[in-house]
Amino acid sequence: MTAKVIKQETTGMNGDEAIAFAVKQCDVDVVAAYPITPQTIIVEKFSEYVANGEVQTEFVCTESEHSAMTASLAASATGARVFTASASAGLALMHEMLFVTSGSRTPVVMAVANRALSSPLNIHGDQSDSMAERDSGWIQMYVENAQEAYDTTIQAFKIAEELDVSLPALVGLDGFTISHTLENVNTLSDDAVKAFVGERKYPMVTTHEGKQVPFKLDPANPMTMGPNVAPAFYFEFKRQQEEAMRNALIKIREINAEYAKISGRSYGNGLIDAHKLDDAEVAIVVVGSTAGTLKVIVDELRSEGVKAGLLRIRTFRPFPAEEIKNALKNVKVVAVMDKSMAPGAQTGTVFSEVRNALFDLKQRPLTTSIIFGLGGRDTAPRDLRKIYEDLMKAARVGQVDSLVRYLGLKE
Repeated sequence: MTAKVIKQETTGMNGDEAIAFAVKQCDVDVVAAYPITPQTIIVEKFSEYVANGEVQTEFVCTESEHSAMTASLAASATGARVFTASASAGLALMHEMLFVTSGSRTPVVMAVANRALSSPLNIHGDQSDSMAERDSGWIQMYVENAQEAYDTTIQAFKIAEELDVSLPALVGLDGFTISHTLENVNTLSDDAVKAFVGERKYPMVTTHEGKQVPFKLDPANPMTMGPNVAPAFYFEFKRQQEEAMRNALIKIREINAEYAKISGRSYGNGLIDAHKLDDAEVAIVVVGSTAGTLKVIVDELRSEGVKAGLLRIRTFRPFPAEEIKNALKNVKVVAVMDKSMAPGAQTGTVFSEVRNALFDLKQRPLTTSIIFGLGGRDTAPRDLRKIYEDLMKAARVGQVDSLVRYLGLKE
């Protein structure tokens, strides 16, 4: 039985405002944050909701991003629903506490308006910041536009708080391209969002007193989170986090489908979003807003008889290896675009993951790594179309020109 799509209101918002509005609707208890461009609008807008009495949220403006994540962790550990936001150097300053937050199994939700890292100083958008935190134990989802930023933030709370997940979740949006660009955003009613997200649930654990209690810090039921553990137990804690990530692969798909029933919007299967891949001979794999432009180019190429396709990775952690392998198994040549660099590595980060997923296929596609858009470098549609032209040439001759290409680099 199909649920009825709920009536919605269309409002002009940029991506930062869309996220702040989604957080407002999710009945969040605590927001602890420190402003940094291009994330600042998120917490500025939310502080207005607090000042105007539109939410009953404790807003904590901390002295640094490290403190913001520490406060978020502590609040979540007491049972609160918690949100924060950051970018670039701010996210890097949180590095230590990102691991503590995921290891403590506290489902904090964080928006990251992706921005380049210094040095040299650059305030513009690429994905260097969150890709550097890919192994910190956080779920990572990346959006294509402001509408998806709104929808994914709502879903993130529900995903993170699932009992067999209980991990923090990061929502990445390309700095300025999405964070500061005004778009139409269809929003659900407050009641619909609250009903969808629900109340926060807690896993039941056994305390040192032998009592079964919710997993949260409570003076009535003392317990320890993130204790000092010897080698005899640390490994098991980490293995449990990996199991939670495997569970998240399932929950992200389920919640994406559940959200589609009330909103009329879904993003592929929640993990990947394919565009005209069924019979594609050449394809590009990308993360983030560039997918919007690439869809237009694919449609143009299709009208010219070229079997081009696109795969957008929406969920980067947990990495949807099986879904990517199945989506690309019949493609002849694949270009994977990375909006970040991994200096000293052979290729881009996303490329390495995708190529690894494809390795066991009996007939693997030819693959090439494209590094692009660093520090907000604009990538014109003609440059993106040229990638497809190069892929078609590679399909004809049976090899790619080079393993790695730097798109738009002044050489």
